[in-house]
Amino acid sequence: MEDCRYVKAAEVAEMIGVSRAKAYKMVAEMNEELKAQNYLVISGRVPRKYLMEKLYQ
Repeated sequence: MEDCRYVKAAEVAEMIGVSRAKAYKMVAEMNEELKAQNYLVISGRVPRKYLMEKLYQ
């Protein structure tokens, strides 16, 4: 579902070729960063736009 605004950890794992466990840790870290910036987060998901910014800085 490419047009979805949020990415689940399983999709993150597939996109970048890491284990699901590593992807869950990455999503949790990104969500903590977003919380620190006073954004509302959804557990287990990360905004696609934010993920792309973090991956391709």
